[in-house]
Amino acid sequence: MGSYLVSLPERVLRSASALAGGLLRELGDVALPAALRRTRLYRSLVDVTLRFLIEQVGQVEGAYPGEAKLADDFLLRRTAGNGLELIGILTFRASPVWVLAALADLSGAGRQLIQEIAGSLKQQGLLDPETNFETMDQLLDGLEKSSARLADTINTPPLDVGSLRAEWDAVRAEAARIPRPNLPTIEPLRQRWADLQRVAEAQGRSVFELSALVALSAIKSLPANVAWLSQASRLAARRTRELFAETLLDHYDETLREIREKGFTAYWREEFRPYLKAAANQFSPKRDTATERWMRGRTR
Repeated sequence: MGSYLVSLPERVLRSASALAGGLLRELGDVALPAALRRTRLYRSLVDVTLRFLIEQVGQVEGAYPGEAKLADDFLLRRTAGNGLELIGILTFRASPVWVLAALADLSGAGRQLIQEIAGSLKQQGLLDPETNFETMDQLLDGLEKSSARLADTINTPPLDVGSLRAEWDAVRAEAARIPRPNLPTIEPLRQRWADLQRVAEAQGRSVFELSALVALSAIKSLPANVAWLSQASRLAARRTRELFAETLLDHYDETLREIREKGFTAYWREEFRPYLKAAANQFSPKRDTATERWMRGRTR
């Protein structure tokens, strides 16, 4: 009986998760349009999380017949995944997706590469899947339309397309002052994009998620004058022998090499180690909590 009483909080949590998760799932099936529930973002952010609450926390059997079992480390993957989708939006200006597309446009021979990059953004739901994109201006127009729609339908911050457009204008203006030999050529850009795709596939992640982690590393590790493409272009325009965005592209290469060697999850843990440590320390008996302080006050 003593063990049962101690386990009551867990039992209450699991029971509430089974009821709440099931209720939210059924309400979503009735209240939300089918087109929204079929989108990749909805399935990734909402549906799979509800399934975790129903199956693994609430321990409801038979709620998802015929579907593969969720991974044992689903909670870690879910936390990393949702966080990276948010990071990918907030750090888009430093992302290889944005930078490689911009450099491909500047090269004058990057229409095919931009189409491939646009394909990865379509998979993420950030671009209209029926529209063809071959230039940065077309990408920006597409992002502007999709970003507003996604912000209205799903609880996710919209891309700051206005800032992206201003940065692209600045990059083009500065690139006109950079000697042609110092601008990246299309072949190295294609190789980097192919490398990004290979690492993403090997790690079981989308290109957008991998790019988010690479962008976060660039912002944390590099000075601002090379982490942002517009400032890197100004630097290259002043230093006539400097290859445009060389430091940023080299950092991408190094980050991808580390992720390939360590694995996506291990690299993610290293990047977020201070936050993971703080989360774990919340369960230390030495850490005083507001609840404990309130209880001590009640006994005085």
